[in-house]
Amino acid sequence: MHPILWLRRWMRRVLFGAIALIAIFVVAYALMNPPTTPYMISEKMRIGWVDHQWVDMDEIAPVMARSVVAAEDANYCLHWGFDMSAIRAAIDDGGARGASTISQQVVKNTYLWQGRSWLRKALEAALTPAVELVWTKRRIIEVYLNVAEFDKGVFGVEAASRHYFDVGPDKLTAVQAARLAAVLPNPKERSASKPSTALRKRAVQILDGAATIRRDGRASCFED
Repeated sequence: MHPILWLRRWMRRVLFGAIALIAIFVVAYALMNPPTTPYMISEKMRIGWVDHQWVDMDEIAPVMARSVVAAEDANYCLHWGFDMSAIRAAIDDGGARGASTISQQVVKNTYLWQGRSWLRKALEAALTPAVELVWTKRRIIEVYLNVAEFDKGVFGVEAASRHYFDVGPDKLTAVQAARLAAVLPNPKERSASKPSTALRKRAVQILDGAATIRRDGRASCFED
């Protein structure tokens, strides 16, 4: 066989294999809970431990889901993985603000590694629509709440609610949920139980935002 034809065939097989592998991972985590993530593994190697226990969406206070959506992605129910209005606003602002949706963060936290690189962003851009297509919006929020980092070594709302407030995630109050959401996306520099003045103000905004998206229907895609 001519070397060029052989190379094309080999590249085609690699491409199809990569697509099949991505499809398997996307479908798998739509049905089963991720036991860990690449970032959890790296943090455990770095600090020697992580606190993480999966909890189903039905065992999480509904206000917690509304709080993270209000904090991170208020138009979550209205987009397909990318918030184009937020992206345009970020471009107009010179890149000073973030435009990453909860769906993108789930893809990054569940499948990929931390840090900034064009390769990671490209993989994130490819995987996000696939996750939006296969997973429900409620499932995306459920995974997000279970893999997000809330303090050094503390992953997921189950560990975070007990770490900060000594209660289960089903017992979180609206204020506690808002403060947990407020530590994102810089959990190592913020505390939900010992909030700074800035974090208190941010939590108040999230509290109002969570109530607003419940009233106007922007929480309908992930609530029963």
